[in-house]
Amino acid sequence: MVKKIFGQCYIWLILILMYLPVLVLIAFSFTDSDRVGQWNGFSFDLYPRLFQDEAIMTALGNTVLIAIISSVLATLIGTLGAVGAFYSKKKMRNTIDVATQIPVVNAEIVVAFSLTVMFVFLGNLLNAYLFSFWTLLIGHMCLSVPFVYISVKPKLQQMDPSLYEAALDLGCSPSQALGKVVVPEIMPGIFSGFLLAVTLSLDDFIVTAFTRGSGLLSGEKKIETLSTYIQAKIKRTAVPPEMRALTTLLFILVVVGVVGVSIYRNYKANKIAARVRRG
Repeated sequence: MVKKIFGQCYIWLILILMYLPVLVLIAFSFTDSDRVGQWNGFSFDLYPRLFQDEAIMTALGNTVLIAIISSVLATLIGTLGAVGAFYSKKKMRNTIDVATQIPVVNAEIVVAFSLTVMFVFLGNLLNAYLFSFWTLLIGHMCLSVPFVYISVKPKLQQMDPSLYEAALDLGCSPSQALGKVVVPEIMPGIFSGFLLAVTLSLDDFIVTAFTRGSGLLSGEKKIETLSTYIQAKIKRTAVPPEMRALTTLLFILVVVGVVGVSIYRNYKANKIAARVRRG
């Protein structure tokens, strides 16, 4: 009984420490004060000001574009890598597994610095300045691909290996068997890997700061994402109050997404259970 109470108290303490700062930001997004803790009366002024702030909108647009593009490519590469490793010989599969785990446990600053050294080295060889949207995209993909790989791999291990062979025996080409049999079986892992890649890209700062150049919505200026924009603001002044409104909108979007996915999964589970009962 004591252990149960202690465990519940511990869980609630962790949840409070995680969500209380977010709830404070949400509460103060409904007042137009410049500082958190100063209440100037209930107001929605920060929300129209948020969409009128060109710098924040540019940073937000860059962040979303980079997250989507890098996550789609990382999901494609990570999924193909996991499938290829799964159907490779044991020695090759173990080698790929170890090589993929190293970036996951490695410090992000090491990844960012090594990419910077590589881009500088290649730039000196080609006598060109390489830092641009493409270097930033490569950096985010290097960060995300290993996490997609480890999300897809367990689903491949849970899959019946005879399904792929049966599809080949029934006349499918290897690409058709992959698309019609393997991919649907591992789709939950692919979707989880994609969401993880999006999350990693959205809140990344170190790799972005080391590998960014000009491009995207920033034009000829250095690409600003939300993380680099906030860091630049903190060095000079306080965080813009409009960011509290953006935090609230992002939090609501995430909550709606999580609830929607949960409802969809419960619906599918109930539908499958109903079919089993009827069968």
